[in-house]
Amino acid sequence: MIDLPIAAAGLLVGFVVGLTGMGGGALMTPLLVLLFKIQPLAAVSSDIVAAMVMKPVGGSVHWRRGSVNTGLVKWLIVGSVPSAFLGVVLLQYAGQGQDVQQYIKVALGIALLIVALGLVLRPLLIRQRLAGDPAQPIVVKKLPTVLIGVAGGLVVGITSVGSGSLMIILLLILYPRLRLAELVGTDLVQAIPLVASAAIGHLLFGDFQLALTASILIGSVPGVFLGAQLSSRASDGFIRPVLIVVLLASGLKLLAVSTWVVGAMIVAVLVPFGVVLAIRHVVRIRADSQIQA
Repeated sequence: MIDLPIAAAGLLVGFVVGLTGMGGGALMTPLLVLLFKIQPLAAVSSDIVAAMVMKPVGGSVHWRRGSVNTGLVKWLIVGSVPSAFLGVVLLQYAGQGQDVQQYIKVALGIALLIVALGLVLRPLLIRQRLAGDPAQPIVVKKLPTVLIGVAGGLVVGITSVGSGSLMIILLLILYPRLRLAELVGTDLVQAIPLVASAAIGHLLFGDFQLALTASILIGSVPGVFLGAQLSSRASDGFIRPVLIVVLLASGLKLLAVSTWVVGAMIVAVLVPFGVVLAIRHVVRIRADSQIQA
């Protein structure tokens, strides 16, 4: 049976993925575990299989727009496809008991905190990109790119997190001058075989649940298509703080951190963003008044 609340969550997550290239497994899997009380292995397996269908939708939009660096895609795939399958095999060797479920929760929590940190650093990396010479062509660094694929694929195979969130941050660090649209498009396209490899592994060895996957897909497929069509960089400033808070809270809860500590850290994240927005608002008002004068 289709679970409508899960489908609604899939719609929201799909929209964020299409809009920013980030947040698929990093949002959907913890939602399934924390909000809908799905077992961690079942959440990871079903979300990855759903992503195998969802990723080509957003990737095809960017492919038609020409915002995909095929050289980067090729070397990312070389590293990510085998390592994603390996991640699932490692889970299989670990067993199926409660200890394994707990290990998956811990790994997922750590991955979410790393992604949240990456989102905080992302504006600094983008400014570094803008400071470079845009006319200079991007030179593909083969070995570091393959290693990014290996790291991202392994994390995706174990936790379902990383095909968008983690790998975009790593690509920004390695290629700071890569255009933002090309960055998102490249990541979405390289994630297609990566997620397919992990999905095949989870179909064979994981805890795939057809009804759960179908519920995710009913919402996420139209969501990612709309997000990719409306992909606007201006929206990133609003989405990023929300993603950081959600990822931070989810990661800490998966690591069994006290609710009071989670609340305090969320406030610590939100207050600086609020101060920055207030300063920008005051500066904008003063600039407008000077122009009118």
